[in-house]
Amino acid sequence: MKWSLAELHRYQNEPLHIQSTFDLNASLTKLFPDIILGVAPVKVDGYVTYDDGDATISANVKTTLTVPSSRSLTPVQLPLDFDFSETYIDDRSHFSRYEDDEVVFLLQDRELIDFDTALAENIVEQVPLRVLSADEKAGKPMPNGKGWSVISEDDYEAEKRQNQKVDPRLAKLQKLFPDQDEKK
Repeated sequence: MKWSLAELHRYQNEPLHIQSTFDLNASLTKLFPDIILGVAPVKVDGYVTYDDGDATISANVKTTLTVPSSRSLTPVQLPLDFDFSETYIDDRSHFSRYEDDEVVFLLQDRELIDFDTALAENIVEQVPLRVLSADEKAGKPMPNGKGWSVISEDDYEAEKRQNQKVDPRLAKLQKLFPDQDEKK
């Protein structure tokens, strides 16, 4: 869906209701193959309002993404249910109408509002940096292989302390202060 601000002018008295299902699987998996493995149909319920030359989209989005686990890369189902709101203006002076925390885009040269792109961007924004599968959340051991294993940062620090070797020239001094080793 694409609209110009001029087209949305007719929704000045009554907002445009968007209640639709979008198929963004192909576009999102192509644009973000490392982040998104699959996208269920995206259900959107929202409104586009036009007020004094500015258009605001407010929508609720529901879908389920398939994303890789940040630990083992196994596919994880990530249900999403979120709201977003974006305002589009074509006059730079209209920025003063909005708070700093509001999302406002400046359209230039009769640029169109592309709802599909806005929807896709807001979906990608919802993907957390750390995603774990149910097994990983339950404490399943870290991945490992032949001659290697993933360890936690705490285990790494403990192993590092154990493997610290004392310079042989200073070994006798270490025996003079045995309680110092325990305070590290």
